[in-house]
Amino acid sequence: MSTTDFFEKQTLSSKVKASIVSEYFPKYCKIIVKKHMPERIGYFDLFSGPGIYNDGNYSTPLLIAKHCNEEEMLRQKVWMVFNDNTYSQNLKENFLKIYPDGTFNIKPHFGKSTVGESEEINKFLLRNTMKNGKNECPTVLFIDPFGYKGIETDVLSKFLSYWGNELFIFINSKRINPALENDKFEQPMRALFPLSYDNAKIEIRGKRTVRERLQYIIDNLRNEYQKQLGGKIYYTAFKFQEEDIDTTSHFILHLTKNQRGFDLIKQIYNDFANVGTIFDGVNTYTFDVKKITNPVNELFDTNDANIDQLKDNLLIKYKGRKISAYNLFEEHQQQCLYSRAHYTKALRQLVGEEKINSEFTDNKNHNVSVLLIKECILNFK
Repeated sequence: MSTTDFFEKQTLSSKVKASIVSEYFPKYCKIIVKKHMPERIGYFDLFSGPGIYNDGNYSTPLLIAKHCNEEEMLRQKVWMVFNDNTYSQNLKENFLKIYPDGTFNIKPHFGKSTVGESEEINKFLLRNTMKNGKNECPTVLFIDPFGYKGIETDVLSKFLSYWGNELFIFINSKRINPALENDKFEQPMRALFPLSYDNAKIEIRGKRTVRERLQYIIDNLRNEYQKQLGGKIYYTAFKFQEEDIDTTSHFILHLTKNQRGFDLIKQIYNDFANVGTIFDGVNTYTFDVKKITNPVNELFDTNDANIDQLKDNLLIKYKGRKISAYNLFEEHQQQCLYSRAHYTKALRQLVGEEKINSEFTDNKNHNVSVLLIKECILNFK
């Protein structure tokens, strides 16, 4: 499919992808301003497209603008930077028809550079935004190339090193998988895996199934960022299934150094996933359009199985302990993919099964047995 054909009609998967990013960003901004009120908060999109599909549906740039226009703080603080070497002028025209100059306090920028060939883009991403030890333009960077060209891990790792900066990377795993074994694509693959390319070429051949290969690609990319930054990286993948067969087509990856961002993205992913998932180190939040276009009654409820697994984990880890629901969540969620909704449901079920006791210390009447707050105290038997 050419990029021109891609923007003819928005697929359900593309709609979910755009919704994930656009729903995440305004909530991310609220997390940022609780810690520090910066001069600007950035949203950068390096492959922005025209903003509107030919069928009239909005893509990510206009969805981001819509959310920002709805809140005064976002209208004042957010700096939107869009880039597309083909659709820059189309996006600018589409954007200004809805949000004319003056709508936002900080004027949006519309660039038309070619990512992967423009040194100016790299200089822009790596510019020093730190003042007096604080980042005055914490930014969410969204990279959605049609293939993989332009994903330079060295540059993105340095960008991520600044406080508050986060990444969304759209990975076309079907293209990366064969490219790793084709010397014609060595340059873009080395840019993607600068520390591990030679080893990855060898190791991926030992993965017998497509599923194993895709998981290796995702895990190896995470390891690249952790090695480059030398610290903890919270890395969460959202998987999209093919629209006609039972294989994975692509992932959207979120990377952050902050546990609040990790908490938030899991909430967002959980809202849009429509495939029941047991988090076993391989499975992750998943959207399958076939569940909508061709619904099938499932024999087993994997969502309940996931909750049961979390319940068992909590009972083992916290046996005999007294801890607030807030502290339990803060401690445990950093090591796994479970979202707030999973913890709330699991803990309430454990109370109902009389395997733990809960009490509130805030002298308020609560209609539920567990809330993830400091005033909710849990006693594990």
